[in-house]
Amino acid sequence: MLRFTGFAGVAAAFSSSLAACGGPASTNATGSTVDSITAVIGYGNNQTWDPLQTASAFSMAAILHSYESLVEGDAITRESYAGLAKELPKDVTGTSFEIELRAGATWHDGEPVTADDVVFTFTRALDPKENVLVRTFLVPWLTEVRKVDDAKVEFVLSKPFPYVLERLQTVKICPRHVFDGRWADAIAGKAVGSGPYKVVEQAPLSFTRFEKFDDYNGPRPAVYKKMLWNSIVEAAPRVAKISGARPAAQIAENIPPANAEQLQKDGRTVQFADGGNNLWLMFNTTHAPFDNKLVRQALHLAVDREKMLKVGLKGKGSVGTSFINPKLPESQPAANALAYDPDKAKDLLAQAGVTNLSVTLSTTNTTLVADCVNVIKEGWDAIGVTTTLDSQDTKALFSKLDSGFDFQAVATTQNAQQFGNDPDLQVRYYYTGAGVATKYARWSGPDQQKLTSLLDEAASETDAGKRDKTTKKVLDLLADQAVVYPLVFTQLGTAWDPKTIGGVRAQGYPGLNVNQAKPGSGA
Repeated sequence: MLRFTGFAGVAAAFSSSLAACGGPASTNATGSTVDSITAVIGYGNNQTWDPLQTASAFSMAAILHSYESLVEGDAITRESYAGLAKELPKDVTGTSFEIELRAGATWHDGEPVTADDVVFTFTRALDPKENVLVRTFLVPWLTEVRKVDDAKVEFVLSKPFPYVLERLQTVKICPRHVFDGRWADAIAGKAVGSGPYKVVEQAPLSFTRFEKFDDYNGPRPAVYKKMLWNSIVEAAPRVAKISGARPAAQIAENIPPANAEQLQKDGRTVQFADGGNNLWLMFNTTHAPFDNKLVRQALHLAVDREKMLKVGLKGKGSVGTSFINPKLPESQPAANALAYDPDKAKDLLAQAGVTNLSVTLSTTNTTLVADCVNVIKEGWDAIGVTTTLDSQDTKALFSKLDSGFDFQAVATTQNAQQFGNDPDLQVRYYYTGAGVATKYARWSGPDQQKLTSLLDEAASETDAGKRDKTTKKVLDLLADQAVVYPLVFTQLGTAWDPKTIGGVRAQGYPGLNVNQAKPGSGA
């Protein structure tokens, strides 16, 4: 899901001189005024900025401020509203509908947004040769997007689809005149959208600057004239930015639970939100004995998830009893909760004929993962599985996976809720198309085909009750196979200075959304 990560070496082509910034990038601030905001993001800004391809937390959050979909969604509820569309389509229950563009919408370079741009974007999104990330969310139901006239397009569906409006939110419309034949520029960090903010400077692994797009005429105009988003992956310096009597930043995300109390004493508002963010185990199903589901189940049963919740997450999260966070309304408990049971884990290994198993667990090096993986090692060691931890940078690990790395097991975090809330999307993100289960875990065969069939059956069902029953079968199958499966779901923390910024809501997926922010009580 992190394909095309090459960014740092070429992003300078789309940046102003760093000397003009007036100091080290990591300490720059726009100032805590009504006109400007400084934010801190706990993820790197050096992965792809291709709006149809990225799963980068930083890039996706920035794209939500600088690009638009035809249909936009509330940052928390995903309730639909017209974005680049003039209005929401009145009826999407059939196999065809039209959308008219908002009059006067322009790209950040001044060119008008047209139906050609919409067709260009969706043609690429559906192209099997391009196989971009968002294609996974479209191919089960969308056949084609046609131009009706310069301001109107027609959507042609292969079948009625209950999540049409939510799914259109995942496709950010891109300018044909900028990116046709030049998607490498988007991968490298060039951003030209129609949203309320335009990206004006990029410094890989340091910061991204935004300015208000004065010609934006959409429903949620920019609140601030300028924004500076610092990229700080390490927890301590990230928290320091939002700490103290005179914080250098007004808002920060990815706040560790251990820092919440002190930040509140400093006068910050700190909120944690449940969502799709989870720490999962993935097994290489072409590497014995992980091709055996009994082995995969055993290694899950050996992990004390309650201890991980207490020790690693400081109570800010929930134990995974299903593939979807049990605290979300879309979730249903799986028949096999894979609850902690070391004796059963030993028994399953015996049934599989596995003895003297040694596992190298490849992990990412974020604070959250580092705080949790020792609980995995402790549990595996306790049932006689010799465990070696191999921690590395997120980009480095996924680059190795992209290159065909013959891993045994991986533990890291991921969050499909960046794209949407519905259960179909939550599962397809991981288990179909270029998802981690099919691409990296190399899972295929009758059970994978059965999963896809169940997903398609549920997505075609217009009766919500019947759809839920089929979705339950999906969740049961995922737990039984345990190819890519969550151990715990993590709450995500956001902190802000209420004197300088208000109207903020903590979200259960990485990044920030300040499209509805407002000056704080002391601004």
